Amino acid sequence: MASESQSRRRAPRVSFSEDKLRRSALILHNDDVHSFDYVIDSLVEVCDHEVEQATQCAYLVHFKGQCDVKRGEAAPLRAMKNRLSRKGLRVTLQR
Repeated sequence: MASESQSRRRAPRVSFSEDKLRRSALILHNDDVHSFDYVIDSLVEVCDHEVEQATQCAYLVHFKGQCDVKRGEAAPLRAMKNRLSRKGLRVTLQR
């Protein structure tokens, strides 16, 4: 029979890079300027959303003031933020 200390083996340590642990969110803010169609088309083009997902995000932004439209690693989200900003949309990156 195994002793108590042998039966409580520790799980192996797994190392993650700091970037993998730092998940970010791309937040789209309401601006009362752009049409629903423009916002939806922009989310489909830049964030690779399906039309249904982009539509849901547009409604959330309209009624709640903001919506996290994408989550993931900071670097790709930063590129999406820049593209959406160039289209005139108000977006922020949140860690």
